[in-house]
Amino acid sequence: MLKIVSPYFSSLIKKFRPVVQIPASGKIIRSKSQFARVLIFTFLFAFTLLTPQISSGTEPVVIGVMHWEKFTYSEMMRNSLEMALDDINKEGGIKGRPLKLVYADDGGNRESGEKAIKALAKNSGAVMLVGGYASSNTIYTAGTANSLDIPFLISTAADDRITQRAWRNVYRLNPPAKEYAKGVEELLLKKIKPKTLSIVYENSPYGTGGALQMMWFSREHDIEIRKIIPYHKERTGVKYYQKLLAPLKEDPPDAIYMVSYLKDAVSIVRTLKELNIASVLVGGAGGFTSPKFREMAGDAADTLLTATLWTPNLPYAGTKEYYDRYLKKFGIEPDYHGAEAYSVLIVAADALNRATTLRPEHIRAALDKTDITTPFGPVQFRSYGKFTRQNSFPTMVLQIINNRYESVWPGSVATARFMPSSKGKISEKK
Repeated sequence: MLKIVSPYFSSLIKKFRPVVQIPASGKIIRSKSQFARVLIFTFLFAFTLLTPQISSGTEPVVIGVMHWEKFTYSEMMRNSLEMALDDINKEGGIKGRPLKLVYADDGGNRESGEKAIKALAKNSGAVMLVGGYASSNTIYTAGTANSLDIPFLISTAADDRITQRAWRNVYRLNPPAKEYAKGVEELLLKKIKPKTLSIVYENSPYGTGGALQMMWFSREHDIEIRKIIPYHKERTGVKYYQKLLAPLKEDPPDAIYMVSYLKDAVSIVRTLKELNIASVLVGGAGGFTSPKFREMAGDAADTLLTATLWTPNLPYAGTKEYYDRYLKKFGIEPDYHGAEAYSVLIVAADALNRATTLRPEHIRAALDKTDITTPFGPVQFRSYGKFTRQNSFPTMVLQIINNRYESVWPGSVATARFMPSSKGKISEKK
């Protein structure tokens, strides 16, 4: 027998007691129809309370995607999201209901981003959001999602501040910018051991965050910083880069650390080659991990090192399978941006399937308890340091060797031995 105990039902029973009386004999002495109506009303009310947001099994559950169509990796990320969507729906969707994605182009800027996120939250029927590519606008759209009380699981934007503001609706799959270069820092200390270093970076939240972290690291380990060179991507051009980077030729550092997206990354390494600067080149992920970078930069990128968040050689369930499926279907290798996009939807679906209801508070409760391994890596949302609801794991280093990306750090996922630069400025130190 089902017992419902609540103050509301207690008061309801008391209210109807003068009308419906059941004496010790068990015989009903007042109207049976009145008593039946009370029972039906009570049952229907209890059913409504106990089963919120019940709908047809064919009605889809909607997740909104904060997407930027002109982002360098937008096609790869959308392809990966759609791959994950197919996989999720083949496995039964969300509690038997199909999952549906609704995309909104955030334009990569604050104004367009805030309009997009409001449209998804208010008009699309989305129960939560995923995506968020550029830090420059995600720092604002994340705040908007929080104020609208809709959970937002970020896949890519790296600005540290995004998960440092204690926003209860904001979660992040990818590491913050502060942690992007962990693997590179280890390789610098243990293999390259530079005495001098220069930093070139895009003057944006993403670029500035990566540059600051490398500045702190260098000072902590007594690496002399020769030059710090920010650039404005709005001004970029051949002459601009030549003028910008020419000071590095006067007294080249042992290594040059760069934080850039694809187009700028290609232009910078080409210009450094033209200037005949023989420093070890190190990228801070971003544009340096794209297969297009390797093709566009050509031999200017020979032996370049770059931080990365992912390689297909990682020993996680589904990692190699995702890589092989993507390559077969689209004819191009995915990098960590694709793995992030695929995995962010897997994590979101996992949380929705575990959530008691699709209300924000129950989705947050499920996200808080996330403990899952994805093709991108293990995912748990923790609070540590100044970060809240942040996933964290070790990062890796790729090196371009014979026009291929090879994993060279850490050793557990290495596909090749680190190759010292052939340019003569510095060799691997024992």
